[in-house]
Amino acid sequence: MTHSNENAYGKSSTTAQSPVGTVTLRGPADLADALPYLMGFHIKDGVVLVALHGEFGRFGGRVHASLPEDPDHWPAAATQLAERLVGGSERRGGRPDGIVAFLCRDPVEGERPGEVMERLRPLAQRLRVACGALDVPVVEALCLSAGRWWSYCRPDSAPMPADGIALPAPGSSEVAAAATLMGIPAPASLAAIEARLRPSTERHHGHEVALDAACAELVPRMLGDDGAEELRRRTVGLARAALRRYQEAPRLEDRARGDARDDALLTDAEAAAIILGLQDRTARDRAAEWMEPGQADAALRLWRALARRCAGPYAEHAAAPLSLAGWVAWSSGDETEARVALRMALDLEPQYTFARLLHTSVCEGLDPELLRSCLRHERRERVRGAVTARRAPVGSAGRGPRRHSPGGRRARTRR
Repeated sequence: MTHSNENAYGKSSTTAQSPVGTVTLRGPADLADALPYLMGFHIKDGVVLVALHGEFGRFGGRVHASLPEDPDHWPAAATQLAERLVGGSERRGGRPDGIVAFLCRDPVEGERPGEVMERLRPLAQRLRVACGALDVPVVEALCLSAGRWWSYCRPDSAPMPADGIALPAPGSSEVAAAATLMGIPAPASLAAIEARLRPSTERHHGHEVALDAACAELVPRMLGDDGAEELRRRTVGLARAALRRYQEAPRLEDRARGDARDDALLTDAEAAAIILGLQDRTARDRAAEWMEPGQADAALRLWRALARRCAGPYAEHAAAPLSLAGWVAWSSGDETEARVALRMALDLEPQYTFARLLHTSVCEGLDPELLRSCLRHERRERVRGAVTARRAPVGSAGRGPRRHSPGGRRARTRR
């Protein structure tokens, strides 16, 4: 894609090569229309910064965060977002030559879209200042609200209409046509992606009863040394048996029917045992090895189904299956679901190291093959160690299992 426009910072252009050629974005209207295709979903509430590189402004890295509700937090949020984008781009070997900022928020009841734009204007200025402090100019800052857009970078001689400018109808623009030719799927709504990863609003008493029973049985064993390794093997064994059922039940194109069928493939007791067992980071890491092409689709459906079981007082337990879902989605090339799943995991457990490392890696555009290689190596070493242990003479010394100390009554890992 190629974008060019004139604003207070001068001329910029944005390109992305594709098998069918180059698409030209002719100004801020096309940029606003392209945002859902850049992110993979429609953003109703959030800030996005996109890096531009080179003479023609090739799209690079991007960062996305929720809009801070308190304006007092805007300076710190702007600085953090700018540093994340510029720092991540530098680590990938290319400092940005410019940045495009998007501020997205739909009006609340009784509020007009133009009032949203004015309310967010100070945040747009904070973002421009924060990026400028890193010697990377914001070449365009756009507000998107209720299907309309405004530019904060228009010169005074060409003011924006008070009511903004309407975005084209979904699927009717040049960007949408080009995306179709490139084979890029139409952006989903963020709510639709999240709905596949979180429990329904209806409480399922059976799920919570099963999790209560699993806690009573498993937590004492997780706290001790003697049964920890046995419990890991049991967790991985249950999850592997469930994975085979998902592999034998092909994915349905209808998402709602598919998710309902996937939920039915797990009993409450089985799901509870796997969820509790995955709070042990060693068991979780072994389950993360199921990312190969023949396993990835079934594993992703399994992790989604487990995350949907974590309701009520067990909501935080979803951090493990959400992180696994994010990992498998990223490993399979679906960065959109990966970002959403990992952000949801961090919303539940901000210090969850596994999710933090994965989220940073996805946002910085790292190659998931690096982690896949590490997991394959660990699996080979574990298999080799198991074979050696079976061949060792009776009475030989061995290493005992690591002690896992979850925090609180319910077993949770913070790593």
